[in-house]
Amino acid sequence: MLALRRLRVPATPLPLLRRTNTTIQSATNSVTPSPPPTKAKPKAETPAAVSEEATDSTTNGRRRRRNPIPPKRPNISFENPRKWNAPLAPGVIPAYDLALQVIERDSQFLIHEAAVLRKEIGAMELKVKELGGWGSDGAKDVEAAMEKKREKLKIVEIQSQINLPDCRWNVNNAMADMTNPAHRHLVEQKWRKDGDLDLLMERLHQMHVIPDVLPDLRPTIDVHVAAEATLEERAKTKKLHFTVEPGTFLLPYQTFSPPSVYANVFHTDTRLYTMLLVDPDVPDETTQSFRTYLHWLKPNVPLSATTSNTRIRLNGHTPYIPPHPQQGTPYHRYVLLLLPQPPLGDVMHPLNTEACAEDGVPTSVTLDIPPVEPAERSNFDVRSFVERWGLNILPGGGAHMWREIWTPQVSKIVSEIHSTILKEPEPRFGRQPKEDPYLEYKLKKRYI
Repeated sequence: MLALRRLRVPATPLPLLRRTNTTIQSATNSVTPSPPPTKAKPKAETPAAVSEEATDSTTNGRRRRRNPIPPKRPNISFENPRKWNAPLAPGVIPAYDLALQVIERDSQFLIHEAAVLRKEIGAMELKVKELGGWGSDGAKDVEAAMEKKREKLKIVEIQSQINLPDCRWNVNNAMADMTNPAHRHLVEQKWRKDGDLDLLMERLHQMHVIPDVLPDLRPTIDVHVAAEATLEERAKTKKLHFTVEPGTFLLPYQTFSPPSVYANVFHTDTRLYTMLLVDPDVPDETTQSFRTYLHWLKPNVPLSATTSNTRIRLNGHTPYIPPHPQQGTPYHRYVLLLLPQPPLGDVMHPLNTEACAEDGVPTSVTLDIPPVEPAERSNFDVRSFVERWGLNILPGGGAHMWREIWTPQVSKIVSEIHSTILKEPEPRFGRQPKEDPYLEYKLKKRYI
């Protein structure tokens, strides 16, 4: 029988063959050089080709996406604004075009109605002057009727723009104009219904800020606090500060410098508020309970929706002392309050006062609150302070809170606060040992 053998492939590659004008010759054995290649016409390099070559040279042959995926949402702000554009061209969906026409027609009708109401209010203002001016006995009925007209005007102004697509586009993309009644209404409703106010009230009640600090609180101001970021957050986000969520834990070095406080208010007149930062969890050895420590106080803070900068200037009164939770104590609650000061008139800021107020002129009483001495900080009574100066907590105000706790990692910064700022030795606390009810029987001899 015949045996089949497998041919071995030589290790050295076979010589390349090249076709010339006469015969087939080996490339290694040919002596005559091959004719130079003909020069092709230069082609214009496309951007895709250039980018592909550049990526090949930089990625060492690894394939990379030619067209990177654009971000889902562009960066839109007041510095980089973008107008609203209809998602569909006219004529694509007739029902959509008809809906826009109905919304625009309704807006024009309400704008005309608002103009009629303004004329009626203007006539009432002249009548008030004829009857003796604002607050006179003869003009009270006209002022009451004018207040109702202004309430209707406020509703009509909001309804005339609230359904327009560009109005909602500006509010949803952080380009709200707070001088516009519809924009203010949408921003306030977003704060009240999207969960921010619910989260704040949940933390205030769950952590017993209400009623430990105040018996009741109904915020009407959206307060934000910005503190220094931790080292890990700086490495991830490249940001030096971050917005503090109500109730979260912070480290003492994050609040060593005064935090930035921002307030979004929804009234156009300038009203005055008193800012407090207190710690209700300082141990009191004499009463075996807790006392409140005042960290910060600033009265007569002017706030208005028409101001361009929402950051509050809080320096110049009772200076800021950084939070310093004591060793051996549970976590401390640091509560920031913005309490409204009494109004100039008898009625709590009616629409007539808000409409007739001048820019920058407060409609609240200016309080002459003296700075709190260092000795009075350690046993500060928030409720008696509110009652003494007539700060009404029910009609509005703002609040925020965060927590801090002593750990061995932050002992150095807490000791520095006590030695350099407070100039007193750092206290240390501990839990008292429980009494053993069987101690007397344990000391007796069991067997005689």
